[in-house]
Amino acid sequence: MRQEPLDSTPTESGGRTERPRGADAAPEPRQTDIELRNRQLAHACVARAQDVLIDRYRLTSPQAAFDLLRRTSQRMNLKLHTLADAVIRVPGPDADAALWFPGRARYSPPPLPDEVAEEAGDASHGAVLKGTLRRVLHVTQAGMGNVQLAERGMLRLEKHTGLSREFTEFFAFVEDSTTSCAQAAAESRQVTLNDVAVADVLDEDSRRTILRAGSRACHSLPLAVRGGPVLGVVSSHHELPLTGFTRAQLSELEAVGEQVGRWLAWHRHTRVLDALEYLHAAATAAP
Repeated sequence: MRQEPLDSTPTESGGRTERPRGADAAPEPRQTDIELRNRQLAHACVARAQDVLIDRYRLTSPQAAFDLLRRTSQRMNLKLHTLADAVIRVPGPDADAALWFPGRARYSPPPLPDEVAEEAGDASHGAVLKGTLRRVLHVTQAGMGNVQLAERGMLRLEKHTGLSREFTEFFAFVEDSTTSCAQAAAESRQVTLNDVAVADVLDEDSRRTILRAGSRACHSLPLAVRGGPVLGVVSSHHELPLTGFTRAQLSELEAVGEQVGRWLAWHRHTRVLDALEYLHAAATAAP
């Protein structure tokens, strides 16, 4: 099965759009609204983290807080928005504490599914998401799909393949419950839309965008340790309506979701906390 290269979206500054060729080309009003929403949501996370850092470390300006975030994200190989989300989400260190997480236990990464591990190579966060998407598309026999991560009560698009720019911009952030991915995240279960054209869960804007991308069916798999919070969702998109998946397919997908969910939980409690520790040390270092 041929698969398109995997892409990441959106940028830290928000959604991005390739303009139509031609000097007189202009974006449609709906597309402009979507771009503005994406920029606002992307900026809101970083801006809130800047406010936290200014207050916590008595920094002189938002720019100083942004420089601290950017320097840490580059040094620790962590996306800026992931670091900003952690600054907001994780309780801060004790006042005048030398370490943010004193006595923190460390443990080795849990095993990934063999096929994902082979794809992931260096087992970086992005490589694991890429390998997970490829594995899900192989099991579901789909050529299109995407990975979203849970962030601040919404889903943020991280990886995709085979999907139109209109689709990736529209679903760069998913806040509402009217999609299969949102339903899978909210209920921590696999959700299949056998025919997008008639699926009750979809709002009309989402339905239209999915259909225009060439998808007539989709399946969403939560990434979560059993009984734990959903940390992400992988969705496959299919050119034709589905009659369903076999029990073997669903069982394999469930295993992938749990193993990758366990790895993502490890990443949050090791790599992300390492980055916060580095940030804290940098912010409290003597001038």
